[in-house]
Amino acid sequence: MRKVLIANRGEIAVRVIRACRDAGLVSVAVYADPDLDALHVTMADEAYALGGTPPAETYLDIGKLIKIATGASCDAVHPGYGFLAENAEFARAVLGAGLTWIGPPPEAIEALGDKVTARQLAAEVGAPLAPGSPGPVRDAAEIRTFATAYGLPVAIKAAFGGGGRGLKVAWTMDEIDAAFESAVRESVVSFGRGECFVERYLDRPRHVETQCLADAAGHVVVVSTRDCSLQRRHQKLVEEAPAPFLSAAQVDSLYTASKAILRAAGYVGAGTCEFLVGRDGTISFLEVNTRLQVEHPVSEEITGIDLVREQFRIAAGEPLGYDDPAARGHSIEFRINAEDPGRGFLPAPGTITSFAAPSGPGVRLDSGYREGQTVPQAYDSLIAKLIVTGASRAEALSRAARALAEFEIGGMPTVLPFHRAVVLHPAFAPVAADEPFSVHTRWIESESDIVLAPQSPATTGSEAARERLIVEVGGKRLEVTVPVSVVAGTGPAAEAGAGAGTGPGRRRGAPRRQQRSAASGAALISPMQGTIVTIAVTEGQSVSAGEVVVVLEAMKMEQPLQAHTSGTVTRLSVAVGQTVTAGEAILEIE
Repeated sequence: MRKVLIANRGEIAVRVIRACRDAGLVSVAVYADPDLDALHVTMADEAYALGGTPPAETYLDIGKLIKIATGASCDAVHPGYGFLAENAEFARAVLGAGLTWIGPPPEAIEALGDKVTARQLAAEVGAPLAPGSPGPVRDAAEIRTFATAYGLPVAIKAAFGGGGRGLKVAWTMDEIDAAFESAVRESVVSFGRGECFVERYLDRPRHVETQCLADAAGHVVVVSTRDCSLQRRHQKLVEEAPAPFLSAAQVDSLYTASKAILRAAGYVGAGTCEFLVGRDGTISFLEVNTRLQVEHPVSEEITGIDLVREQFRIAAGEPLGYDDPAARGHSIEFRINAEDPGRGFLPAPGTITSFAAPSGPGVRLDSGYREGQTVPQAYDSLIAKLIVTGASRAEALSRAARALAEFEIGGMPTVLPFHRAVVLHPAFAPVAADEPFSVHTRWIESESDIVLAPQSPATTGSEAARERLIVEVGGKRLEVTVPVSVVAGTGPAAEAGAGAGTGPGRRRGAPRRQQRSAASGAALISPMQGTIVTIAVTEGQSVSAGEVVVVLEAMKMEQPLQAHTSGTVTRLSVAVGQTVTAGEAILEIE
């Protein structure tokens, strides 16, 4: 390998760019329109425009990605995580173009990326399993039949997804229809496919997983276990390695099942086997993520293994050359998302006005943004990952409290206040270091007593003139340093600059400032910027307080909006597919 196209954005693209630089490889970035100035774009050796904003037209467009890779003379493609990372069709397209695919074989992606097939394979090798449907369900009626046979609650899951997207839990029979429809919508938006399956949902379980590596010779190692139980909306917030408070027998079971599953699938590369651990200690296989995970740094920190560099080596055909590495110390990762925990973790895209990162012993920061950049509404809310490592879990927690106190991000709400509170909470950080924590995958929604004040609304950018001009020539991103008057589009320098360049190009200035609509007390106000995906009511319809009336999609997650009062719907001012801003009136209830 010599030149690697990174088919992703944000923090993971930055992570792969750094690994390329360490390995002496040329990095090539791609970007959608909102990512013109993104950190991964400016850090890469080369960057090319995908053209457009929605994921389907950009980071999910296989044709565009392959065209850029071949046109830029790349010889390898790294998919990152999310988007097309677990798409067998994309892997085959990369290989079909004569490029090296830095990931597992397409056949393994199909066998394990499809959660239904993965469950069948896990059963064949004797891995522990909770009851689940034998294949994708056709409609909500099938889910009701399953729930009647196995009981509630049930989890409805995207068969080709991950990261909590396309996952909905129905606690009653009445919730099944809406949960199924929502899971399908999220799955299509995030992964391009809408098939879903159903399984018995284990209440109050821990989420544990194994970071694995496998080479072409069939050698599989488990790099470490991880615990990822602290979640909101079934998406991880805090992860740590090794997974604490497990018995030796449980760890052995996790290692044995993981290796058997990956060997049976003919797996090659980095992958993660995920499990649920019930309150009684019962282990149940969940899924395999056929890619690098967001939380991979904690495994790196306790073993000294660079997992991205290992992906490069494995893709180049090299053997692993080692067995399961020994873990040393304890590492905890905190996802720093643009969300407001004081408003139920509502997504809050905006522009970062200040960014003061922590440092010191045991502190690592993997960031996808820097000060002055905008976190767009169209994509994931992850800004950065704070990874803190210590000789023990207790030391890692005390260092984390210090690092989180140092960390300041201005311009938008973030989850930092929640992290600062949870590292001191007895449920997550018991007073006795050897006392098991009591958090589980729904602890935030069902048991947490952490109360946080809502934060100030996000800023939306600046109209200030810029001193760098970004142009695209033949789709390739170039930076030109010019007088401020050129950027502002005024004066003779601007007129001269308009005709400069060697090919067709386009200029973009700072994002336009959004305006909020005024609303009366009867109005239901959008709490965030997002896209209307469902309208559950019509004008003149009677509704009760708490009834879902509209569903918004923001940062790849659906957010139901409930009626704030009982009455009759009037002045419905939105339509499906319309983008609304934070503070905008959606409808009124008289």
